[in-house]
Amino acid sequence: MENKTQEEASTIKVSSLTCIDLANPNFQQSAVSLKQACLDCGFFYVTNHGISEELKDEAFEQSKKFFALPLEEKMKVLRNEKHRGYSPVLDQILDPENQVDVVLPGWRATMEKYHQEALRVCKAIARLLALALDLDTNYFDKPEMLGNPIAVMRLLRYEGMSDPLKGIFGCGAHSDYGMLTLLATDSVTGLQDKDVKPRKWEYVPSIKGAYIVNLGDLLERWSNGIFKSTLHRVLGNGQDRYSIPFFIEPSHDCLVECLPTCQSENNLPKYPAIKCSTFLTQRYQQSHVNLSIYKQP
Repeated sequence: MENKTQEEASTIKVSSLTCIDLANPNFQQSAVSLKQACLDCGFFYVTNHGISEELKDEAFEQSKKFFALPLEEKMKVLRNEKHRGYSPVLDQILDPENQVDVVLPGWRATMEKYHQEALRVCKAIARLLALALDLDTNYFDKPEMLGNPIAVMRLLRYEGMSDPLKGIFGCGAHSDYGMLTLLATDSVTGLQDKDVKPRKWEYVPSIKGAYIVNLGDLLERWSNGIFKSTLHRVLGNGQDRYSIPFFIEPSHDCLVECLPTCQSENNLPKYPAIKCSTFLTQRYQQSHVNLSIYKQP
């Protein structure tokens, strides 16, 4: 069985994703490239994003310091009802105020700076997405959309060896349920996406200086299924693997309904309108364990 698992992993090819230069002055050219990536697989890289390697390295260093804490210290900042804080292993089934400053003084300053920078980059990507959808560049900047966004950063550590044949993964196959995800990873291989056309898993390698971006279910719904929210997973290879995903969604009160440029007489809206907070709450509850199981009797 172990040999079969290794053989399966060795035959998985490496994904060849589009790379979008955020410093390209020709916005329309970038939007065309981005649109093709969103139609094909919903995954792409961004470069020249303006986030320094020093800041990213510091964020990873702070992440490692947190995960090195004893379990009882991490549990002091258990994820709260606003989904801020520490999530124990297996808390998220698919597989703060930031409270962690209580146990790691100085942690907040680094993470807040990184959060601000990641949010800036996501908004820049959203402007290109608007162009790719034949909308005004600032369409998603409206107050009810990304003018007052839901922006969540997570620090993740994957441990151990995966065995797909036994259903053991660092993180099981899933699609993200928000608008888009900006992902920083270390150099340890593990992330895979599922190619839409051959429906086979492909490794998504980390590229120095670039971020991985993938679209979420909310944007697929917004675009009437035109843009793709792609399945992805993480396979552990025995090495600790760290990543920092940054999720961005429109405001809680945003009504997500088919975009005007994504419907016609021959392509009617496929999904009913839904409030962003309702959609995200439903999806979150489907994929996470209830916090009450961690409370003392």
